[in-house]
Amino acid sequence: MAAVEAEQLESRLSTEDLMKMQSLFLPSDSSDLPVSMQRAEFVEQAWSVIGRGSQEEYGHLFDSVDVSREGWVNWERLTSYFLLGLSEKDEHIKTTAVLRWRPARTLPVPHRDRLHSITHLPNAGRYLTLSKDGTLTVWEEKNLTLLRSHRLTNDTVRPKDLWATGLVLLPNVQKIAVSFTSKEICFYDLMSKDFNLQYKLHGLHYTPISLHYWYHPDRPDQAVLSFGDAGGQVSGVCFRSALTSLFERLSVGGMQGSAISISWAELQQGRHRCCYTLTHTAHMGQWVRTVRFLGSLEAFLSCSTSANTSMALGWRESESRPLRITAFHTEKGITDLDFHPGLNLIATAGVNNQVCIWNPYVVTQPVGILRGHVTSVVAVQFMLGKRQLISFSKDKVLRVWDVANQLCIQRIAGIFPKTQDCKTLLFFHEERLRVFLSFNSALLLLEAKKESGRRTLSHDSAVTCVLYNSLFRQVISSDGSSAVTCWLMDTGQKVKQFPHCHGNAEISTMALDATQTRLFTAGTDGVVKMWDFNGHCHHSLNAGRGLAVEISQILVLKRTILVFGWERMITVFRLNSFSQYFVQPAEWKGGVQHRDDVLCAAFRPPQTLVTGSCDGEIIVWNNSTENALRKLNPDTRRGDHKSKSASTTSSRRPSLNSAAKLQCSAPCGEEDTESYGITRLAFLEGRKGAANAGGADLVSCGGSGVVRFWNSVNCRLVGEFVAHKDSGSIILTVDSSGRYLATADMDGGVKVWDIQEYCLHPSPSITNQAPVLLSSLRPHIDCVTHLETCEHSNQLYLLSASADCSLALSHLPGPTVGIFGQEIHWRLGGPEEYPLVKEKGGTEEATDVEKNSICIPESFSTEQFTLQEDQDHQQTESEQLHMLSENSDTPGWGFEEGCGLQLSDSWPSPYVNTAHNISLGMYSELKLEELDPVDELDKPDFLTNPDVYFEEMLDSSPPTPPPPSPATQTKKTGLKAPFDEKSLFPKEVLEQVDRVLGAQRSTQRFSVMRNYGRVISRSLGKSKASTSGASKAK
Repeated sequence: MAAVEAEQLESRLSTEDLMKMQSLFLPSDSSDLPVSMQRAEFVEQAWSVIGRGSQEEYGHLFDSVDVSREGWVNWERLTSYFLLGLSEKDEHIKTTAVLRWRPARTLPVPHRDRLHSITHLPNAGRYLTLSKDGTLTVWEEKNLTLLRSHRLTNDTVRPKDLWATGLVLLPNVQKIAVSFTSKEICFYDLMSKDFNLQYKLHGLHYTPISLHYWYHPDRPDQAVLSFGDAGGQVSGVCFRSALTSLFERLSVGGMQGSAISISWAELQQGRHRCCYTLTHTAHMGQWVRTVRFLGSLEAFLSCSTSANTSMALGWRESESRPLRITAFHTEKGITDLDFHPGLNLIATAGVNNQVCIWNPYVVTQPVGILRGHVTSVVAVQFMLGKRQLISFSKDKVLRVWDVANQLCIQRIAGIFPKTQDCKTLLFFHEERLRVFLSFNSALLLLEAKKESGRRTLSHDSAVTCVLYNSLFRQVISSDGSSAVTCWLMDTGQKVKQFPHCHGNAEISTMALDATQTRLFTAGTDGVVKMWDFNGHCHHSLNAGRGLAVEISQILVLKRTILVFGWERMITVFRLNSFSQYFVQPAEWKGGVQHRDDVLCAAFRPPQTLVTGSCDGEIIVWNNSTENALRKLNPDTRRGDHKSKSASTTSSRRPSLNSAAKLQCSAPCGEEDTESYGITRLAFLEGRKGAANAGGADLVSCGGSGVVRFWNSVNCRLVGEFVAHKDSGSIILTVDSSGRYLATADMDGGVKVWDIQEYCLHPSPSITNQAPVLLSSLRPHIDCVTHLETCEHSNQLYLLSASADCSLALSHLPGPTVGIFGQEIHWRLGGPEEYPLVKEKGGTEEATDVEKNSICIPESFSTEQFTLQEDQDHQQTESEQLHMLSENSDTPGWGFEEGCGLQLSDSWPSPYVNTAHNISLGMYSELKLEELDPVDELDKPDFLTNPDVYFEEMLDSSPPTPPPPSPATQTKKTGLKAPFDEKSLFPKEVLEQVDRVLGAQRSTQRFSVMRNYGRVISRSLGKSKASTSGASKAK
């Protein structure tokens, strides 16, 4: 427990706190000796100077530093302890981090026979692959481009009989060694264009089938070539002067052309002074599957499928003495192995479906067994930097293991070729984080994504669109790799993903139908597809008429589907033609009205449609007749509003195959001009009556960061303001109530504005003042491609998609909740959520949430949320809101138990037209519990003994009822006297009735009077009954 508290204190100490702590150990002017402190002195001074944590925590910190219990610490010891803790944390993060792989792809190889070797040339930046027929292929490292292919030659056998079994790189001498079934090992020069043959080692007893080469990092002259053969023999050629010459030229007869021929018998006899050989036969006739020379152990490591000698270590002691053998036994043998020099561990791939971890000095049993494979394991390889292990089994399942914890942290299956009885090779390139897997002659690549530090990525490529499905309570997103992903809104977890919806074409936009059970996706291939959420495509709409076009928006209406983006005419599909799978577009009756490509549109029931084009023209249509009604031309708008941008940015947002495509700037030196292109259009809900009176009911945005408010009835510009200065093209969205306007720019910034009263009433001139800015945050680091507002669990949220491959969730208005796909899941609907209040009397009133404490992760400090003054519009101090710092690497909070961030009192709450119980405020600590049971009350004595108190009343005769009044003698006649309310009903009842307003006054008055009359009649009836009963008893 003490260690945990000390760690928590260290994580809370900032740089300023460490500087304050360092000042305690600074020597005085008179002495240069380092300052040391004892425990009590350190605890008291550190706690008083830093002012963070408790004295007990500083005492635990002192004990953690003073491990030797000497009773004192100094600054050197403290810094060593801090650095050691940080390095351990970094190492833990590195080893536990799971690689995220890109989609597997098959490389176009020229090999026709199965591959026998894959290796990397570090100095040249090349990959080499060798197939059975001796074909050597060279690949470029960066882009995996096929450079050339060469057929190796060997004079011993004919080319058609050539059979290569293995290849190994000799990097210190720039050569490769290739083994053949002719019981030869040939050495080829990498510096020559045609891979000239330099040495040929022949006369081997058996066919070499596995090769390995090692050289000393400090003394590259010393090297070892080891090989295992089909006869169970492990041999090693130890070079003394590899940089000078691998072998000596003993005689002219040993020359074959330009190559030097060396006999294995000559090497064993020691006739070559530049090298010597070592051999052992511990595997007793079984094929040596893999061989390694371990330079740190000075031993030959080899394995076979023999149960008696599954693995053998041949320790090299001297040149003259034979190898000392250590044998390891497993149940069915070993097919492959690898060694980790840093951990000093051996990993083996077992025929018995197990991956075993061995200590080379422990023979009896492995130190760890990794279980999970259901078939024989055929290959293993360590990831040295991450201290993880890759294994591949015969049923084509790849697993990644955490060696320290002996746990499988990743399983990959279903992406490999379904080839039966194939030879599989596994090669992992550490620097590029690439896994090469060969299946006979096919070569498959798995490449890990670049580690992005703390930043979370939701997709593999740029996110192009985001939608909210209230029926399934899920978020739907698409990306540039043609994948559609569904996420849980409550936690941010991925539910399902549909890859390659449009093949290799990017998905540019999406839309849902009214039932939210059908999803429409548009690809850059010019096709719109209609899907259900089981991944079945019902229809394919030929929007581009066979051409690859960029579709910017899909509008799903009651009887038609409208598609926009690449031409001046509206493309329409009528639902009555959806009888076949392939649907062709119909003719838009209104014809061509725009002078440039139509980019966006908005619809307001029952029949109002507006479209915006690249040149800034907005046209109002009657959707029923498909006729153009009126136009909002750039010529009719004010032209004196000029953006102060340094460059002109096009309003069109192209496809998002790369983020660079989004940065479209004009040539340098061009004069500042305003781009009027329309990127988004939205109707303001609830403003239809305001439009008839002259107010704004339509909002648009586009180039130069300008937002404009229009009156679609009178074709008039009502207001405009610069939402994002110097940002180029922007996008926007409006919530369903028409109160909040969200805008986003090409730098990842998002702003939320209060437009409830903005341009609501007509004015003689155009309004240039901006509305109230509610929040400004930066959830992304690249262009925001799409915005979507949604109501979830009576809360308003904002979804934002970006070209930085992330999908963010934010409060509306408010800070960012998190990134979809992050490791720590959030929880929506908790007490930290912003409440929604019901609209009262047609107007919305802000709920006073005073000093509401929001839960945030401990990794976030309150310094990350600062007040920032908007550059475009000067806000008063009460209007300034908390803003997410742009330096934050990981946006997202509100999902862990931790408090410390206080919201400003001026932060408004979201509004929707639904009631919600608010648990915040001055009465939030009150508890409503069941009342305690009350004991039965004792009856008064006059009720238990009425004869004592009411003896005279009981003896007297019952009173005679009064004669009936004339009013009760007949039922048909009405009241002759006027009805007097004041004399008939009490005063408090009349006051309650008078407070009732509107049309309910008469109804409620009658109900109150009727109920009150019933009470009076019941009381009179009870008194009569009691009196008659008493008389009967008498």
